Amino acid sequence: MNGIPFGGEASHWTDYKSAKIIVFPIPYDDTATWQKGAALGPEAIMEASAHVELYDIETDSEVHVQGIHTFQLPHLPGSPEGLARIMRQNVASFIKDGKFPVLLGGNHSITPGAVQGIKDYFSDLTVLQLDAHADLRDSYNGSMFSHACVMARVKEVSPAVQVGIRSMGREELNGLDTSRVFFARDILSEQGWMERVVELLSFNVYVTIDLDVFDPSIIPSTGTPEPGGLDWYQITGLLRKVAQERHVVGFDVVELMPNQYNKAPDFIAARLVFQFLSYIFKGRAMSVER
Repeated sequence: MNGIPFGGEASHWTDYKSAKIIVFPIPYDDTATWQKGAALGPEAIMEASAHVELYDIETDSEVHVQGIHTFQLPHLPGSPEGLARIMRQNVASFIKDGKFPVLLGGNHSITPGAVQGIKDYFSDLTVLQLDAHADLRDSYNGSMFSHACVMARVKEVSPAVQVGIRSMGREELNGLDTSRVFFARDILSEQGWMERVVELLSFNVYVTIDLDVFDPSIIPSTGTPEPGGLDWYQITGLLRKVAQERHVVGFDVVELMPNQYNKAPDFIAARLVFQFLSYIFKGRAMSVER
């Protein structure tokens, strides 16, 4: 990492004790099977974040004033199993300290351990997955903690709702609960889908955002871009509704594979982090005001 604070030098960058928000970059993509490069995603998002306007028009707020601290590990384990243990320990520590964790991948292998760490403190937890892929394989390339097994591991500890799905293997059908899956093709043609997503969520929610949920015309910089994805306002509209009606306890943004010739996806990913944080903390401020 180059040491740039999330949001750049103009943001309210502070120490761990004072910050309400912990940004945790995890440059890991050891389980990637086709294109590698997601390990470069966290640094690309951090760099782009310095160019995002800190004032959010929609919420009339500047979420960075909550205090942001970037937490970095000196090294990462090579195995996804080891990564899961490290993620659980650190995320549980953030929650214990009253922090709001934002995890930046790297590939999707970072999520199961994070969910376990949060579940240690929030027994009433649902995971909302925004993703092109079901990620329900029980094992992949000899590991049960591969990026292709993320939701299989998550569903062992927490109920889940899957949104934007449009690619999966036949073997994943066994783990698929169609009553809790919102396929991209249906979202594009049905009204009221956001309300139905929220109805399936418990009070406490962790959100995992694989950037390939976006249509590749918006974010092509992922390892496996799938056609037919969602657009900016569909995704942010859902995130806004979840933040307004549920208690979001953390989220991750994963699977950015930066392209030096197209920086737009890096910026969009950074903007997405700020936008979701703006929804979350604006909603909490309104709750206090009431």
